Amino acid sequence: MNRRRADVVIVGSGAGGGTVAARLAPLVAAGKSVLVLEQGPRLDDHEFTGKEAEMANALYADGGGFLTADGTMTLAFGRGYGGSTVVYTGTSLVAPRRVIEHWKVPGLGHDEVVRRSAKYQAENNVALLPENLLNDNNRLFVTGARAAGFTAEQFPLNLRGCRGSSLCNLGCPNAAKQGTNRVQLPAAERLGVEVVTRAEVVRLEERQIQVLVSDVPPGARGRPSSWAPGEYLIDADTVILAAGAIGTPALLLRSGLAGLPSGTGRGLTVHPALILVGEHPTPISNDVGHPKSFFVDRAAEEGFVLETCMYFPFVTAKNLTGFGPEHSLLMRAFPRLQMILVLACDKAIGENRVTVDRQGRPVVHYRFTPEVVRSLTRATRASARIFFGAGAVRVHAPLADPPLLDRADRDRIDQLIDDRHFRPGRVSVSAAHLMGGAAMGHDETDSVTDSWGRLHGRPWLRVADASLFPDSLEINPYLTVMALADRVADGVLGDLGAIP
Repeated sequence: MNRRRADVVIVGSGAGGGTVAARLAPLVAAGKSVLVLEQGPRLDDHEFTGKEAEMANALYADGGGFLTADGTMTLAFGRGYGGSTVVYTGTSLVAPRRVIEHWKVPGLGHDEVVRRSAKYQAENNVALLPENLLNDNNRLFVTGARAAGFTAEQFPLNLRGCRGSSLCNLGCPNAAKQGTNRVQLPAAERLGVEVVTRAEVVRLEERQIQVLVSDVPPGARGRPSSWAPGEYLIDADTVILAAGAIGTPALLLRSGLAGLPSGTGRGLTVHPALILVGEHPTPISNDVGHPKSFFVDRAAEEGFVLETCMYFPFVTAKNLTGFGPEHSLLMRAFPRLQMILVLACDKAIGENRVTVDRQGRPVVHYRFTPEVVRSLTRATRASARIFFGAGAVRVHAPLADPPLLDRADRDRIDQLIDDRHFRPGRVSVSAAHLMGGAAMGHDETDSVTDSWGRLHGRPWLRVADASLFPDSLEINPYLTVMALADRVADGVLGDLGAIP
């Protein structure tokens, strides 16, 4: 086994890991070594082809098809240099005050989250999209929302030089999206931080990390690792876990550390999501321009958020209910489909959790609570009204039976779309906002880490990703992950005497 040493090791390179790497990079000039380990590959610009099957396999864990234990929900999360910041749409919202106050994390106030978030809004060029990059899919959402009595707000996005390819979820082919792969990681490397890809952290010991570095599989995309393939044992003074809400709890659990807080892996929230479509009589522009420019926030009032979206044929087909001629007919209407992503704002409960199997692989257990089902139902009803308000002639509503509604059904939406039609495993549910599992809090009785991300009982081991969230954020989580990771980095610098 190869033996290495680093003063600081960061596991993961996404919103959390990339942020911490950039903040700690000045330590290198002071003689400290900072190492980032990323399980996925690093792709060169020309390898972002925008082809659905190719990019899903290259950039997502399990090709984007990671399933919960009972197979009722698909969880999508990135795996590569930059983590999920490579495959999300760039939406950059600041956490609501009500959420941060509800968390009750000691010493963490909303004003601090706003201040730290503003830093990364500026650093990653967050702004509103110009009018010329708004496509019909987004304009129709605004029109339909107004007709249905909702207020559509525009998403701030972390873009620079967007060409409107609409390929955000497959990795931007134009280097426009300003994820950690474009901003924080290159900045950290310029200052001497070492980033090693294709490096899977197998196990944690006391201030030691077991790592398996893999070769490039036949036909796979991405550069070879900068380390030779093989097993490594790394000694580290400080370890920061930023492997995501699935990866971080799973790593802690399979490592078998003595005295691990009992809440490890528990309290997972995911924003269960439905992809809904409305068919228009004439073609609309839905696969050019930015796919996600507007949203309707009903989290506080009704437990859901609606977002504009555009998914490519395979993902769209997977999320449409039914088989045979009716399904085929709707897919042939793809150029005329308006799309809305429905997100239910679920709450953290102990039984929704990450565990590991005998081989140490992550297993996600998730139960759709009655409140989540009600939120999905309310959101589907709201989306149907928006579709019809925008001029759609038919609406696909998986919580209706039959799932296709005609304009003549507009006055019966509440009757036709009902909780009783939600059947786990029969309705296609997905999720990409994975949060919780190593929650911040007071002590071991209510959390896994303290308010600075330190694992209770192990001050050398910190967490800096979405698993820190004590409960659902209710919005897209990436900017808040960066804000909390920035705070975790301050804690590390303070421990090392590198800041006042």
